[in-house]
Amino acid sequence: MDVNKLSEKLKLAEINNCLPKVVIPVHFAGHACDMKKIKELADQYHFKIIEDASHAIGGKYLGKPIGNCNYSDITVFSFHPVKIITTGEGGVCTTNSPELSEKIKMLRTHGITRDPKQMAAKDEGDWYYEQIHLGYNYRITDIQCALGISQLKKVDVFVKRRADLVERYNEILKTLPLIKPTELEYATSSHHLYVIRLDREKTRKTRRKIFDELRSAGIGVNVHYIPIYKQPYYKKIKIFSEFPVSEFYYETAITLPLYPELNEINFISKKLHEALECREVVG
Repeated sequence: MDVNKLSEKLKLAEINNCLPKVVIPVHFAGHACDMKKIKELADQYHFKIIEDASHAIGGKYLGKPIGNCNYSDITVFSFHPVKIITTGEGGVCTTNSPELSEKIKMLRTHGITRDPKQMAAKDEGDWYYEQIHLGYNYRITDIQCALGISQLKKVDVFVKRRADLVERYNEILKTLPLIKPTELEYATSSHHLYVIRLDREKTRKTRRKIFDELRSAGIGVNVHYIPIYKQPYYKKIKIFSEFPVSEFYYETAITLPLYPELNEINFISKKLHEALECREVVG
């Protein structure tokens, strides 16, 4: 999230009397947004902050682990099968607010409480409970939790391995007409994804052509992500706005494979050089 662009949008929203109640910075690919500056804007414009750290477990901001909520109200993590650690499905919310913590725990269990202090009626006995919010079943199983706890103990090892692979990618792809991921001084990325962007002025082929050639070579490239406003559901609700940065990013992005067991970076580099019609230089 570009803090300068956010500031401009908030100024405009204030003029139009439509300031947001919540802003959700996304730590895309594992790289933290500049949360301190976003918090300064939150204090100025009075909105809450929910960090989307689905990609960022094991990452750091200003030397401290993402999820400490020093500059946000809530941080959410994903444990989907493709994430850095997994429980099969599910995730975690962190917060420094006791009130939010209690409400989150209640909402995950159908809005039900057994705490007499929160009940409207007199406690009738050990069996008694009350539903005081419209919640849902957002619980994962004990087995999934055990898997997550065991993987959490290894998260630093996983992130270190990813950082080593990213360093190798950066070195071996440095001569190609690509925009490689950057890591700003305030952040230590968890490197969930390695997204390259094609330099359209220096690349004759389309992104689709390069993507298809890499897939044909057996390389599991992907595109993260399709802008949500392009989806049919959101087209129906008619979002009247322009997103030039999203459009430019989407048209040029390709995600290269990145996972701890990856040992084919030289092969991936070779095929990427071929797809871009560049002479390969392997260090």
